[in-house]
Amino acid sequence: MRRKRIFSMAWENMRQRKLRTTLTTLGVIIGITAILAVTSLGEGFRMMVTEQIEYFELDVVMVMPIGRETYLTSEDAGNISQVIDEVVIATPVMQKMMPIGLYSGEKNATALLLGVNFTEFEVVYPERLVFDEGSLPQPIENDTIVLGYSVAHPETGEAFAEVGGEVKVEIYVGRLPPILNYNFTVAGTLKESGAGTLISIDNMVLIPLNTAKEIYKTDYDMMFVKLVDQKYSERVAKEIKDMLQKPVTALAPSVMVQRAGNILDMVEIFLVGIAGIALLVAGVGIMNIMTVSVMERTREIGILKAVGAKNSNILSMFLAEAALIGLTGGLSGIPTGYGLAHFLSYALSTIRPQSSNGLIQDGGMALNIMPVLSLSWVAGALVFGIVVSLLFALYPARKAAKLNPVEALRYE
Repeated sequence: MRRKRIFSMAWENMRQRKLRTTLTTLGVIIGITAILAVTSLGEGFRMMVTEQIEYFELDVVMVMPIGRETYLTSEDAGNISQVIDEVVIATPVMQKMMPIGLYSGEKNATALLLGVNFTEFEVVYPERLVFDEGSLPQPIENDTIVLGYSVAHPETGEAFAEVGGEVKVEIYVGRLPPILNYNFTVAGTLKESGAGTLISIDNMVLIPLNTAKEIYKTDYDMMFVKLVDQKYSERVAKEIKDMLQKPVTALAPSVMVQRAGNILDMVEIFLVGIAGIALLVAGVGIMNIMTVSVMERTREIGILKAVGAKNSNILSMFLAEAALIGLTGGLSGIPTGYGLAHFLSYALSTIRPQSSNGLIQDGGMALNIMPVLSLSWVAGALVFGIVVSLLFALYPARKAAKLNPVEALRYE
């Protein structure tokens, strides 16, 4: 019996039992829909995370001492630059977590202070040290200050200070007198740069590194190490920790990206596994329905065998029905799965309100996930649906093929 004839007969049998076929196919549709909805959201979330990670310079390692009594020195930075071949430059910085007070005329603000070597810092983060107004004077003067975007542009809409103007800075240094006052000249204001480098320069003011060291009377509490390529970040981070021989931590953003990707893969596989259970349940339904169908069509099978149909023909006919159910359910589940993914994406984005800058009002990250329908997942889900249908139909199909034609014809 030709394949075309087998599939034609299988399709005709399905049409004669429309309700049963529809309900059986619905189970496959639900399984495929669940799989594609989960994978589409997973791929969309992966892209969203990737876009967020692009704000981090992956070729920079951040070194921080552990403990209050541990600091980094200029010698540490020099040794790292000279000894490790993959390092372009290592620049120490000074950052204090205690906010400082800023005063410009009648306006005031608070910010975090970052002491940097502007020349070296520009090599490490050329895309961060971009001026909106003004520029750094050469040579850099010790009373120079650079305002981050959010500091220079408060919510009132009025510029906090003009370039060339004077800003009074109140700094808490943790000793008597507790607050020291300094006057700085605004050299410029930076453009908005986002939260790269694991810290937000937008909410900071930058002063010369030597000036910061004179104010706080300590060595440096952070170091940025620029690499020739991000692929060396994990190894260089380990070499830095071994070289310094002091309690430090070295953060490599590229390693964080890899680990985040691994976690996303595990979560996606877990969710697909859960969604696949729905398809297995549909497979059990196919087995049940086709077992009943064999009983109902026993005489028909006997007639087919009496006119010359082989066991393989009967087996192929029932498996063809299962394959058509799997194919129909899979093709129908593709658009419904993608549609469900968009619905879930919209639901997630409306659970917590967003502010105008794309962040949740309580400080969390907005769940703006755009589902991505991967062709590989579509093909995989379609094949999986057909294979599950065939596997669960194999037992009733073999049972039908092994029926004795004489007994089948006498079956009532």
